[in-house]
Amino acid sequence: MLEAPKSEKITTAALAARIGVSEAALYRHFASKAQMFEGLIEFIEQTIFGLINQIVAKEPNGVLQARAIGLMLLNFAAKNPGMTRVLTGEALVGEHERLTERVNQMTERIEASVKQCLRVGLTDASTSAASADSNADAVAAAVPLPPDYDPVVRASLLVSYVIGRWHRYAKSGFAREPGEQADAQLRLILQ
Repeated sequence: MLEAPKSEKITTAALAARIGVSEAALYRHFASKAQMFEGLIEFIEQTIFGLINQIVAKEPNGVLQARAIGLMLLNFAAKNPGMTRVLTGEALVGEHERLTERVNQMTERIEASVKQCLRVGLTDASTSAASADSNADAVAAAVPLPPDYDPVVRASLLVSYVIGRWHRYAKSGFAREPGEQADAQLRLILQ
């Protein structure tokens, strides 16, 4: 129901009819509709932060970590359009306020993760510049950063960009792909 191009209010009666069970059967597994959404949000959190941890473990360069996280968040939306409506809060309109708060907290955690990556990237860049004579390959692989590079500002910009792309994707009825030209745009945001 969340993946339908036209947004509609999801009620427990409509959900029960859609999956072919009684409304009472839904309530035997979930105490409320809010609890159903909490389960979705928990799945999203576990998936996204599991993928962030994998990216950080595989990629040593902090700026490239942030870029990979941005691309992953956009690809997650493309593969899970219904979850995108939860991430943007569109599916949570009229639901319990704690659900929106939880999604906002998740977004703040994502931004904190990106910020940490960019701080590592800033350290990487200064370390690479300092050791230019000893390791020319490391310098060539490093992403050049301007002297006034601010990880906090860049992380906020990256997360705002991703959220905007999620909104555009959902509002277009999932027609405008969130990853369209994203690699080039993320490079501009992060350099």
